Amino acid sequence: MAKDAEKSTWKDTIWNPSTREFCGRTASSWGLILLFYLVFYIFLAGMFCLTMYVMLQTLDDHKPTWQDRLSTPGMMIRPRGDTMEINTHNTESWDMYTKTLDNFLSSYNNALQAEKNDKCTPDQYFIQADTGDVKNNPKRSCQFNRSLLQECSGLNDHTYGYQAGKPCIIIKLNRVIGMLPGKDGQAPFVTCGAKKEDSDKIGEVAYYPENGAFNLMYYPYYGKKAQVNYSQPLVAIKFLNITLNEDINIECRIISNNIPPGSERDKFAGKVSFKLRINTKQ
Repeated sequence: MAKDAEKSTWKDTIWNPSTREFCGRTASSWGLILLFYLVFYIFLAGMFCLTMYVMLQTLDDHKPTWQDRLSTPGMMIRPRGDTMEINTHNTESWDMYTKTLDNFLSSYNNALQAEKNDKCTPDQYFIQADTGDVKNNPKRSCQFNRSLLQECSGLNDHTYGYQAGKPCIIIKLNRVIGMLPGKDGQAPFVTCGAKKEDSDKIGEVAYYPENGAFNLMYYPYYGKKAQVNYSQPLVAIKFLNITLNEDINIECRIISNNIPPGSERDKFAGKVSFKLRINTKQ
């Protein structure tokens, strides 16, 4: 009898036929609870949607509302890679580098630049301010002609000096919206040198454009949507008589009177490092 009573009590906790309760609650009680949570979650969803809507009204499609960035922009090289090894007697060792440079510089062809961009006044910022709430979009961009890279343009020497053991490296400064990378009319410039242990091996270095400068007329940058035809300025470095058949560690830095030097903790802030080796032995 005791076992039947215990069995009956256990079943009643699930469904009690006498009180018509399921798990201790009647149908009306369950209905009220479900209604409460339905209204509660609809309210939360509505609050979330309203908050998102209000926040989206504060955003500008062409310019970030808030920029959290490093004070020193990074630098990149083309061709990419931490190590570059070429053999002047082996076309395959440098052919991929020249193809990379051809593809990269194709958008800088003089005819294409003249078609889509403006010829700007050098050595001064190309500022295109908005007029109150009226956006001055799309904003114009200045021409950066491939021919400015001279011996590293690939127009006269399609091997970019690799075949002769005098390779070209292209450097660009990372884009930062609104950055004015110089003051008092002094443009930032690139300088390259060998690291301490290889200081006597780098030889003479040529820079294109002159002095390895990023002209001020290419700044400020207004963003991809606002300035759709923006052509990022470049600097080319040509190694004229680097020591052959040896590994040489090279570092290039951006020098500017209003860009702080990069931190040693961030190897990409304001500098780029790579290893270069030119072999002449078959």
